[in-house]
Amino acid sequence: MTIRILLIDDHSLFRSGVRQLLQREADLEIVAEAADGVEGIKRAKEYRPDVILLDLNMPGLSGLETLQLLVQDLPQTAVIILTVSEEADELGQALRDGARGYLIKNIEAEALTAAIRRAHKGEPVIADSMTAKLVAQFRAQPSAAPSPSAPAERDRLTTREREIVQCLARGESNKEIARNLDVAESTVKIHVQNILKKLNLSSRVQVAVYAVEHGMSGEQG
Repeated sequence: MTIRILLIDDHSLFRSGVRQLLQREADLEIVAEAADGVEGIKRAKEYRPDVILLDLNMPGLSGLETLQLLVQDLPQTAVIILTVSEEADELGQALRDGARGYLIKNIEAEALTAAIRRAHKGEPVIADSMTAKLVAQFRAQPSAAPSPSAPAERDRLTTREREIVQCLARGESNKEIARNLDVAESTVKIHVQNILKKLNLSSRVQVAVYAVEHGMSGEQG
């Protein structure tokens, strides 16, 4: 099954680079491009893509304004913000407005293609470097009362898994966690999958937010 992609970005050189990258993947196809938000919305309605890669900083209609209209008109399409902006406010606003992902333009090629596939499956995709900022935003909001089920959920986790939860709450990547805990990166991946299953969550970002919400982000041992 081919994932059909619309690329909206005002830099033609960047669009060209992304197009060449995605053309190498048999299951990914850029069906259209647009240089601004107005054109992007037009192309989105015309081609009905599965995934849209959207820049934030564009002339005329802003990326966030474009996002709001895209989500309104094509609710089934996964919109991924692909930007140079690492501002927490823009990250939070994009997620509130319905973006399924927020990636930084220095992303590795393999990570970008993997993120597109995950977003198409309905999973949220957020750059590892932005996870800590998302958690910080969550911390700044008025906290709700702790869930009474939190102790039981925490008890399902092993000591090592609780350590990894703390690392995820700090926004660390698998490679950083592996280095800090002196374990193999493959082992970290297995632990993360087990954590997701035990907590009934679908992404490492959700684990990080869960950790803050339930007081697990700084627990010891």
